[in-house]
Amino acid sequence: MLNIVIVGGGATGVEIAGALSEMKKFVLPKDYPEMDKNELQIYLIEAVDRLLPGMDKHSSENAEKYLRQMGVNVLLNQKVTDYRDNNVILANGDKIPTRSFIWVSGITGVPVGNLNPSALGNGGRIQVDELNRVKGLDNVFAIGDQCIQTTDPKFSNGHPQMAQVAIQQGELLAKNLQYIVAGEKTEAFRYKDLGSMATVGRNKAVAELPGMKLKGSFAWLIWLFVHLRSILGIRNKIIVFLNWLWNYCTYDYTLRLIIYAQKAKVITDRDVREARTHWGEDVLGKEQ
Repeated sequence: MLNIVIVGGGATGVEIAGALSEMKKFVLPKDYPEMDKNELQIYLIEAVDRLLPGMDKHSSENAEKYLRQMGVNVLLNQKVTDYRDNNVILANGDKIPTRSFIWVSGITGVPVGNLNPSALGNGGRIQVDELNRVKGLDNVFAIGDQCIQTTDPKFSNGHPQMAQVAIQQGELLAKNLQYIVAGEKTEAFRYKDLGSMATVGRNKAVAELPGMKLKGSFAWLIWLFVHLRSILGIRNKIIVFLNWLWNYCTYDYTLRLIIYAQKAKVITDRDVREARTHWGEDVLGKEQ
């Protein structure tokens, strides 16, 4: 059961599938030479007709092409209905045996105390107004994945469940709370889309920035730069950059647990005689 099944074709699922594929290609042959790497199959399952549904169609197609080239089994228009007895069960009845099941296909809101059910929207997310104020309440606010805001003209069905949305909502809410205390005019939340990116593997990525769409090596370099820039502290930036450089040059990973299979010991007649002397014939039985 060396199958690895990833459910969810968003950026997280695509990046996990790509990382596992590279590990299969570059790490397994060195760390586990006795293992046939072809026994390890990686599946990426998405319920709709393309990967990265939140990005442009061309980005989706490029990501799918990269993954298939890397040996990932991409299953589109397939819904997972259950995971039972170490089997992923699809809506069409097919089963994929696996003990490694990764779910990245979205989340639902966690129920909050005695909150009125009428305040909940799609996926159990809490409905909020343009100030991120919970529906039906005056002094309770919610931000991020937990809430759904339909007052933004460009996102009438709610914002994408991404970190950047939560960051922008949190920053504006902090200001608005100060405005409310001071009796000043508040500001309605409008999400500023700074772009979307997904890295698939070495020199393989897709990026959508304001005014441009990129793929391949250039998109991959931009992804590295953006994530390196977001790391706090010069020292941490240098450490992460050196780790990335090491990984790129050596096709290796600096952090992982290496466990080699132990070879079975051949028991000789001498071992048996020593055991009989130590434990006695009453325990091991008399020699035949």
